[in-house]
Amino acid sequence: MNTTVPAVTRATRREWFGLALLVVPMLLLSIDLTVLFFALPAISSDLNPTASQSLWIVHAYGFLVAGFLVTMGRLGDRFGPRRLLLIGATAFGALSAAAAFAPSAEFLIGARALMGVAGATLMPSLFSLLRVMFADDGQRRTAIAVMMSAFSVGGLIGPLVGGVLLEWFEWGAVFLVNVPAVLVLVVLGRAGLPEREERNRGSIDLLSILLSSAGILAVVSGLQELATAASHSPGSVAVNAAIAAAGVVLIALFVRRQRRLSDPLLDISIVTERRVASALITLVLTLLAVVGTFFLFAQHLQWVIGLSALEAGIWTLPYVAVNIAGALLAPTLARIWSARTAVVAGLVTAVAGMSVLFAILGPEAPAVWIVAAMAVTGLGQGVVNPLVSDLIISSAPIAKTGSAASVQEVAGELGSAFGIAAAGAIGTLAYRASLVATLPGDVDSVVAERAGEGLAAGVDAAAASVSLLDVVHAAGAAQFRTVAGVAVVLLLGAVIAAIGMRRQP
Repeated sequence: MNTTVPAVTRATRREWFGLALLVVPMLLLSIDLTVLFFALPAISSDLNPTASQSLWIVHAYGFLVAGFLVTMGRLGDRFGPRRLLLIGATAFGALSAAAAFAPSAEFLIGARALMGVAGATLMPSLFSLLRVMFADDGQRRTAIAVMMSAFSVGGLIGPLVGGVLLEWFEWGAVFLVNVPAVLVLVVLGRAGLPEREERNRGSIDLLSILLSSAGILAVVSGLQELATAASHSPGSVAVNAAIAAAGVVLIALFVRRQRRLSDPLLDISIVTERRVASALITLVLTLLAVVGTFFLFAQHLQWVIGLSALEAGIWTLPYVAVNIAGALLAPTLARIWSARTAVVAGLVTAVAGMSVLFAILGPEAPAVWIVAAMAVTGLGQGVVNPLVSDLIISSAPIAKTGSAASVQEVAGELGSAFGIAAAGAIGTLAYRASLVATLPGDVDSVVAERAGEGLAAGVDAAAASVSLLDVVHAAGAAQFRTVAGVAVVLLLGAVIAAIGMRRQP
């Protein structure tokens, strides 16, 4: 008896036009994470925020995006991803305009926080729409690769966009630039984007929204503050560690509640299916390793090699470029081999790059070799991310694609936050151990204490002493090398996890 497999409908020009529209919210999300880097001095001059308020102006947006991803993924499954995308984009544009004319620091923080809530609607919705628009596996992987490349480009050009706008306009222009892009998306989106007919029409549990949002927000904010705090005092570390730990407890309570509800906010079975669980572990370990190492890579270029901020930014471009190239190459590799084989190959490439980095790192290591090793790692990571994301999204029932996409994004946020926090903690321990072991005996105790606070403080403290500066540079190289060694182990763990992505017979 012959059986005929139905042909998969391939995307037409309408779907590719829709993909071009979806690039808009992806760019907006990414640009708004970094666009304030250059605008903050002008904002500080105008609104006179406190140091704490300045931090919240920068971070409130990203924290709230992470905190509301699960909720917005479920709302997209309930009411339709296109509808939620257009509503969220409209709110995002209106809040951007409000932020541009903020009369006070408190108002700006509130606007940025609400922009984060609106921004959380965009990512799960657009990935859910990709599942509808691109039924063909190869085309969908290409679309996801384009989305992830757009996110990388947005993060790269965010500071550049901010710098160019501030040359000609007031600081509010960095927010107003969102408005015309949102208008294009909202006006053309209704005709250019399809709506998903399948719905998850179960009731939405408000306590689950509270637990998931508060838990993810606490974990991400606690971990990021652990890594980026200017002071490494025991009190600061303890407070932020407690915030992250409280977040973990809330997430555990959220998971427990989901298992008991007949209509959960998040269907835990989506996450626990073997292939999806393997893909999520692979994603978290890869980001934990690579993002954490990149965090110290930027510091090493400036404080050990001695490049300016602009020069260091230019030296990171090869990593970004090959990362995008890897993402765009991934669908072809999946077609030639299989998605799982391509993921494993990408991870092995990343392991090779990180191993070279670990082998060559030292205070005299040439910048070109360090950049090349990081680029090889970026190439491997670029291959991995879109294929792993596609597996997570395509494995879920289509009515629950928004929830699957939100889980993927939360995993990415947590992997990145854990990576930065771990790199900061492990790197600081390695830096101090190296500094204590090699510190010249004639160094003043006050200077030595200052140098022990961290690499940036060490370079500043050693400004008048060449011998101490050499020791600080060696300690900085030691912290980078230690984190690279840990990253190799994490990437090998990701290889093992990726093997579990194979299809069951």
